[in-house]
Order: sequence, then structure tokens, then C-alpha cells
Amino acid sequence: MSPILTRPVREQLEHDRVIRQLQSQYKRKTDVIINPGNEQNGSVTVGELVVYPDLLVYAEGTKRLLITVEVETGESVNPIEARAEWGNFSKLKVPMHLYVPPACVEAVKRICDEYQIIVSELWTYTTSFDQVRFTLVSKSPDAPTVKIPVKAAPAATVRQAQGRPKPVPKPKAKPAPKPKPASKAKAKPKTRPAAKKAKRAKPKAKSKKR
Repeated sequence: MSPILTRPVREQLEHDRVIRQLQSQYKRKTDVIINPGNEQNGSVTVGELVVYPDLLVYAEGTKRLLITVEVETGESVNPIEARAEWGNFSKLKVPMHLYVPPACVEAVKRICDEYQIIVSELWTYTTSFDQVRFTLVSKSPDAPTVKIPVKAAPAATVRQAQGRPKPVPKPKAKPAPKPKPASKAKAKPKTRPAAKKAKRAKPKAKSKKR
């Protein structure tokens, strides 16, 4: 939290709750250090000034800074805070993401235009019971960009992500059954063909002469 501002207790609790929710989202592919409340767990140096953004996002397993994130409440969206924090964070060669309540969007845009502060991504957040919802408002084309390195996924995972079906293993050929030994059939006695009886020719009847 900036030393310039002392937030009401209720706003500070909401502010820190949003920070922890963002931590769980950003650390899916990165390492994240947070500075909720008065904690100073991680810092960056801008010139000779040491600053403590609400979230510092590093490449996984390294100290390479990828993104700085700042969360503001209704009380902290003002020119003094903007110049002391947003202005310094935007001087780093990494994107700065800013999260504010929906009612503060126009004020943020006006302040950034007036003091030439570049916000890479402007988001709003709303809290309801146990849920925190985030909405992207705008992206700056002039902000620095950075690619988040991704570890190579196993071939099976890549194939599934591309929608390719898994190769179906060929069924193993079953061994051919051994032929059963032929049963010895009893030889039937050969029967001699019956002798054909000679057909006796019948005598033709003689025709009587009249």
C-alpha cells in the first residue's frame, strides 16, 4: 500500500481479497509475489526509487519480471496516487495491469491522459459474496509487451489440445489354434455293383395280312 494513502478498513480488506484472487489467476504459468496491506514481500527499482506493486509476476522458476499489477479502490483513484505509483510502474519495461472498481474507469482514463501514464491493460473488478469477477476494459497499443514462456507439454497433451485423436493400438494377433489330429474313420467295405440284368427284347407282334 502506498504511504500516501490510508484506506478505510473495509476497503483495505476488499483490496487485499482482490490481490489474493489475482495471485491464483496469474500464477498458473508464472511465479507471483504479492504485497497485500503493509506487507513488503517483493520490490522493484525504478531509477533510485524502490517500489512495491501489489503483484509482481515473474517467469516461472526465474527472476525475470514479466508484469506488474496494481489494484485500486474508490479512495485511491486520484492524481497523487497515480503519479506516485502508476507513473513509476509504467516506466519499467514490462506491462502494467491496473484493476479498479467499475465506477472509476472514466477517472482513470482522464488521469492517465493528463499525466501521460501508459497502462497496458485496464480491468475492473466486482465483488459479490465469495466471488470476484474481472472485466477487461481496454488495452494500450503503446504499452510494452512480453511473452509468457510456457513449458513444453508432453506429446499426448499437445495432441489432445490440437484435437487429434489418440492412436488406437492395433490388437495383438491371436495365435492360430493347433489343428486337431484327424480321427481315423473306419473303412466301409466296398460293395460290388450288382450285375445288370440283361433286358430281354420282346418280340414284335406280326401284323396280320387281310
